Formats: sequence, structure tokens, C-alpha cells
Amino acid sequence: MCCSWKQCSLTALSLCRLCCVSSVCGQPPLNTRIVGGQPAPEGAWPWQVSIHRGFGHICGGSLINNLWVLSAAHCFQSGSASDNTVYIGRQTQENANANEVRRTIVEVINHESYNPSTNDNDIALLKMASTVTFTNYIRPVCLAASGSTFHAGTDSWITGWGSIGSGISLPSPQNLMEVEMPVVGNRKCKCDYAGVFLINDNMICAGLEAGGKDSCQGDSGGPMVSKQNSRWIQSGVVSFGRGCALPNNPGVYARVSRYQSWINSKITENQPGFITFTSSGTDSDLSASCSLVPPLTTTPLLRRLLPLLRRLRRLLPLLRRLLPLLRRLLPLLR
Repeated sequence: MCCSWKQCSLTALSLCRLCCVSSVCGQPPLNTRIVGGQPAPEGAWPWQVSIHRGFGHICGGSLINNLWVLSAAHCFQSGSASDNTVYIGRQTQENANANEVRRTIVEVINHESYNPSTNDNDIALLKMASTVTFTNYIRPVCLAASGSTFHAGTDSWITGWGSIGSGISLPSPQNLMEVEMPVVGNRKCKCDYAGVFLINDNMICAGLEAGGKDSCQGDSGGPMVSKQNSRWIQSGVVSFGRGCALPNNPGVYARVSRYQSWINSKITENQPGFITFTSSGTDSDLSASCSLVPPLTTTPLLRRLLPLLRRLRRLLPLLRRLLPLLRRLLPLLR
């Protein structure tokens, strides 16, 4: 329940608005189990958003209050805001979804310092055309506040409708998937990507050394969350990686706690619920080191090509859907 407006004085109105989101964020009533790499139970992740453009799903996102969605900037490098539609409460991309709502987007705010060449500040806010009502299937996620700590090994969960492997589309009926992975400390992540990508403090990594579990194409913009007490707190936004689920190639995410001030500067009413996540003990990543690190080898040409390659990668699921239709049409054109 949100705090009662009758309990709010006019001077405390903005505080009560924050209380309203904070009192419900990160608490999915129907989340009864977690199984990595399996279809997610319906209602388990009520903040999960499916963003559609053109023929279907292109990216994920997370509901952070009743009007705004958090996603990745690289998902919105072309077109207008109204080209995008979001579905909240959705379970499957193919069958009927009795508990979903649909909203058009009226504003897209990419981070002003987003760099498509380095993937830095890969974060965006989407404003919906109208508010949504919170239900058991539609609720906001809590966001990691500034000063949050996610030590190496922190249990994290990623959800989305992306590919289940490099070049392997999510099979029918394309149900929402969930996967459990540990945080990879930034020192270790820098070693893993030395000479390929620059990992900085605006990023957080997660994955298994042996590979096998990861976010992939189509998951971009979706949430990475960790549980603290009874709350699920979003630590990251799916951003980039090398391949999918490869050994020693963790997924890289925009670190949400670095953007509390930026998010609050854009959302001036009913601000999202920020909660400080605190890891206990000593971070094992502090002792991580790597030797013989090669210099970053991205050339000016490669830096220009990276944004184009990322756009083409997002089109792969659509092209795979169109192939059966093209095969039927080709005989008619001969």
C-alpha cells in the first residue's frame, strides 16, 4: 500500500510521493522461486518491460515508477520516441498476456554523456504517455542508491526475452527468461576485457568464469537485480559484452548507483525508490590482478563501426523471423 495522502501535509507532499514508490518497489508478490536459465514464473518480475519498435521486441527495460521506464541508451539511437511501445506485465511474446498493459512512449532521454564507441553512460529514461496502475503483475523495481556496494560474487538475476545463445533465438512461445549469475568485480572484469573494451566505474559486470550463462541480444536495456532483505534492487542495465556466455567474458551493465542524481534530475515528481545495497565482508576483487595486459586495440575505424555493428545485432531476431516468409516468397518471384 502507498502511504495515505490524508497523512501528508502540503509541505511533505513530495516526501509522500517518494514514500509511495518506495513502499512498493522491489516486492513482487508472486515471486516464489528462482531457477537460472529457465522460464520465469508469471508475475515473478513485475517491473520487467518489453520495448517494441516496428515488427516486435527490440530491448528490455524496467518500470521505476508509474510513469517512467529505465533502459539503455544504445537502444534509442534513431527514430522518434513515439516509434516505441512498451508492454508491462507481459510473460510471452507470442501468446495472449491477460495481465499486461501497453503504453506508447512520449519522451526518450538518453544520458547526455553516452558514448557509443566506449559504451560509457549507456542509460536512458522513457516517459510513457500515461501512468500505469500497480498490480501483482505490474510493480516498480527499487534502484541502487549512490554509495551502494556490490562485491564480487553478489548473487544477481537478469531477465529478458533475448537470444539464448549467440545466434540462437528464444524458442516459441518466447516466454520471459531468468538467469542467476554472480557479480564480477571491476578489477577482474578489466582483466577479462583488456585490449578489447574499457571497463570503468560507471559499469558493473556479472557472469561465470566457465561461461554458459549470460544476457544476450534482445536483453539490452533490461534489469540486473539483487535481493537485500525483502527487496529486489536494480544494480545494472544490460549494456554490452563479447559474444554471449563465453568463458571469462562477463556481461557488462550500466551501474545504476552512479546515476541516482541524474535520474532524480529528470524525474521531478514521484521519484523512484532508491535503496542503498550493502555487501558484507571484504570484496575479493580487491586482490584481483592481471599481468601482461595488452593496450586497447580499437582503431578509429573500428570505433566508428561499433555503433553500426550494434544496430545490426539488434536486427538479427527480426531477420530470423522474416526468413520463413522470404523462403515462401522466393518461388513466386522466379
